[in-house]
Amino acid sequence: MESTIQPLDRAFLHLGPITVYWYGVIIGVGVLLGLFIAMRESQKRGLPKEMFIDLILFAVPIAIICARIYYVSFKWDYYSQHLNEIPKIWQGGIAIHGGLIGAVITAIVFSRIRKVSFWRLADIAAPSIILGQGIGRWGNFMNQEAFGNPVSRAFLENLHLPDFIINQMYINGMYRHPTFLYESLWDLAGFVILILLRRAPLRRGELFLSYLIWYSIGRYFVEGMRTDSLMLPDSLRIAQVVSLILIAVAIILIIVRRVTGMSKKKYTEE
Repeated sequence: MESTIQPLDRAFLHLGPITVYWYGVIIGVGVLLGLFIAMRESQKRGLPKEMFIDLILFAVPIAIICARIYYVSFKWDYYSQHLNEIPKIWQGGIAIHGGLIGAVITAIVFSRIRKVSFWRLADIAAPSIILGQGIGRWGNFMNQEAFGNPVSRAFLENLHLPDFIINQMYINGMYRHPTFLYESLWDLAGFVILILLRRAPLRRGELFLSYLIWYSIGRYFVEGMRTDSLMLPDSLRIAQVVSLILIAVAIILIIVRRVTGMSKKKYTEE
């Protein structure tokens, strides 16, 4: 049976010489859905909905470029010999942590220009970010990347997964842990939790910091099951190291901002 399994077509649409890939379509859907949710919330919080349209016009392309640079920099041994492949992001190979760094830097600059609190923007955007990440993992699914260690078909069937997922997890002659799915479900659960936390008496900035903690906890454990992790140098998984740093930084910021009074205003009071 395994010999007859073929991966799903990575191409969504062919327009003459132009090929539109599922990878880009899925990421685009995640971005647009996240934008819609952020725009609705920004109106409730007294900000013009156009602000997030303006922000995303800068943040998304910069985040994608930073995500690619981040990935390529840790795979330089390969890309230094294949320079023509560096721009080919439709083949996969973008790192979420790199994209997050680019998006945060863009948002900080944007908030200063527009004279609005970065933390206020970040809180509103937090559920949208993790939702986009959860949806975007399905782009990895279509590209057969972000997978885990070998497992049996029976293991996957016992998870009650549909055949199209099980068959797509047949990679290089063996079935794999669907780590893309584990992280996607963790992110979608995080989206629900962050939406509920909007009603809690959190201080300004704490919704975004809660997102960093939740996402990083899940990423740390899922990353431990992956076989395609970026490594530093050969024994440390970069994503796990960054996740631990983000958890620590987020907790410290919550404590320091509360103790020093930097976060007196509550999210529900915006």
